[in-house]
This record gives sequence, C-alpha cells and structure tokens, in this order.
Amino acid sequence: MEHVPHSPYLRALGGQRTQLHPALRTYFSAIPSGHVGVGEGTFSRIGTPRRWLWPALRWLQKYGVVHACWHQDVPFTVRNLSVASRVVGERTLHLPDGDWTMRDSAGSTAHGRVFDQLGEPVTLAVVFDVSVDGDALALRSRSVGIRLGRVRIRLPKPIAPVVRLRESAEKRAGHQRVALTVDMPVIGRIYEYEGTFTYGIHEAGA
Repeated sequence: MEHVPHSPYLRALGGQRTQLHPALRTYFSAIPSGHVGVGEGTFSRIGTPRRWLWPALRWLQKYGVVHACWHQDVPFTVRNLSVASRVVGERTLHLPDGDWTMRDSAGSTAHGRVFDQLGEPVTLAVVFDVSVDGDALALRSRSVGIRLGRVRIRLPKPIAPVVRLRESAEKRAGHQRVALTVDMPVIGRIYEYEGTFTYGIHEAGA
C-alpha cells in the first residue's frame, strides 16, 4: 500500500505519537489512496437514559451527530477514509428499527489541534486537545460550536459541553476500545458511548 505520512491525529501528537500502542498508530494513521479502514464491533451502551434530553438530541440526530436513545449491546460498523488532509468517518449503528449513521470529518488547526466537524450538513464543530494517556489516545474538547443554517456560533465556555474521547487497545489481539462522554455545566452527563471493535485496512470495493 502507498505510504501516507500522518493523519490530523498523529500530526497533533507530534513526538508523542511513538508512545501510542502500535494498533492505535495504525488506526490513527492516514489511509492510503484506494483503501478504506473498516471496523466492526458492539457498543455496550450508547445515548443517555435521561429521556427528557431526547427531544433536544433528536435535532442533532437528524443530521447524523448523535442518536437520541439509550441502548445497550448495539452492533456498529466503522468506515474511515483519508480525503486530502482530512479523515472522514462514518459510524453506523445497527439498531432494531434500522441503521443510523453518524458522520464526521477531522482536520488540523494552525495551533496543532484536531478540528472535528460532525453531521451532514455540518452541524457541530469541536476543537480537541490531543494527548497520549498510557498508550491510548485521549481527546478533550477545547471549544464547541454549532451551525444554524449559515450562522456559526461558538458556544461560551460557561455553557459549552465538554467532550472527552479515549481510544485504547484491548488485551485481545486486534481489538480496540472507544469511550466517549459529553458533559454540560450544571446538567452533567448528556451523552455517552463505549464499546469494542476490530479494525483493518482494505482495498476500496473489495
């Protein structure tokens, strides 16, 4: 396969990238042209049990950002592509009432951070600080913005959610764990997911 130097995640890590588990270095590397990264696994939990939040989350659900639900043991599929200098990802939940897909596109900022745009069309944008935690990759939101039509609004820190994501390698060969939490000031936890999956790089269309 063609060698592609670094994805936005590895660029943001700089010299820390060598501390990542080898499986994570593969996962967060840019994908060669003509290939796709494919993962399959199960979320042990996803969404929020706080049903009063669901009406607000449904607005984000229709754009492919989050799913207004509280489910356990949900099968999912990951598909990642490198497009120019960005990583474009899809996470498809295989739910009892049909599939639902969340979409994002991650790039680099001028300050060495990861800028992730979520939804189709883009509805939520998050700037992440990136670090290595043990041999896992950890992201913590630095700023969050929403898009309402043509209007883009950066949420002030006192009301902005804090997004944390951790990707780690499992002891079982070829398995990875992903865990995400979203917390709001005063309100607390409004969304989360955690699960394990296997991942590999394949020729597109194979």
